[in-house]
Amino acid sequence: MTATTATTVTDTLQNRAEVLKTGQALGIEPERLDFLTALPAADVRRFREQAVAALFDGAPEMLDRIAAATKLVPAGIAAAISQKALGPRLAAAVAGRLDPARAADIIEKLPVAFTARACAHLDPRRIAGIVDRLDEGLVVRIAVDLAQQGDHLTMGRFVGYLRDSALTRILPQVDDAAVLRTGFLVDRPEQLGRIVALMGEERLGSVIAAASGERLWPEALAVAGMVTGEQRTRIAELAADQPREGLEALVATVAEQDLWESLLPLVALLDDARRRTVAALPSLRDDDLLADVVRAVVATGLWGEFLPLVEVLPAESRAVVAEAAGALPEDDLDALAREVDKRDLWDVVLPLVELMSDEAKQRVFALPTFRDAGA
Repeated sequence: MTATTATTVTDTLQNRAEVLKTGQALGIEPERLDFLTALPAADVRRFREQAVAALFDGAPEMLDRIAAATKLVPAGIAAAISQKALGPRLAAAVAGRLDPARAADIIEKLPVAFTARACAHLDPRRIAGIVDRLDEGLVVRIAVDLAQQGDHLTMGRFVGYLRDSALTRILPQVDDAAVLRTGFLVDRPEQLGRIVALMGEERLGSVIAAASGERLWPEALAVAGMVTGEQRTRIAELAADQPREGLEALVATVAEQDLWESLLPLVALLDDARRRTVAALPSLRDDDLLADVVRAVVATGLWGEFLPLVEVLPAESRAVVAEAAGALPEDDLDALAREVDKRDLWDVVLPLVELMSDEAKQRVFALPTFRDAGA
């Protein structure tokens, strides 16, 4: 088993977000899509994109006739018809059949609340062309309205297409919990780093604090998994700097939802002092929890991320990890040895081996990787 990539280790949370987005696209409750949770997030995303294409490309000809009719009247009249005769859902469907410039002209004549409700039903493939032509002030008002209504799914669809200048005006008007929930559901994760950069250090700290206070640790972990480099490290540091009760809530959430694959890579990014703070948490002295962590590490191949934490755990906790590791099946134990050798972590793992039973030590010493390393 090899170490997992950044994309893979966040797959559980990405899958969860994709199921929610698919439910919105199909207009059904996400619970009816539970069968999708067993699939990779990338597969669920492809299914969603195919469903969107089928839904909007197969729209009735009536929509094309209505769209054609709107070209014959001024934008203000078309907006009045959309509001009074069509309603948000049908108006959004018609907008998706229009030239983006014409759709933007009509939208600018509509009330913000009406447009915000219609946004949830707009063909996602038309978002970029329409948003780019709207007045920035209107975009800001629509985004704030969506946030106030708690429509983070729709916010997540649009936010990746917004200009920096619009985001800079929107962020101060949106609370920290909404930022996290929207980040979790962002439809263009490659744009998330740009948004985090615009937030600045103080606001980012406030948002991570909200993860603790609002019980939004899964959303925070998902955001951390989608950004890279210094931003990911900084989020990990801000999380580790939360009060102990917040960190205990984080560990409890991760254990309950089996999100070790998302947390452990972040712990590995911490400096020694912060890693020791995490290692000192009372919850990490629980034998059953530690055994669950080892099982998760075996399943994901995250030994390289886990062992630095093991190194600073209390002695009794290290003994529990050693016992669990020593009892691993041959293939899993060999995978551990190969990962340790690959990352040159023998100085970390050898003290762990010393805590194993004599039988477990013999099994480790007999591994080809261990012998080749000259241990």
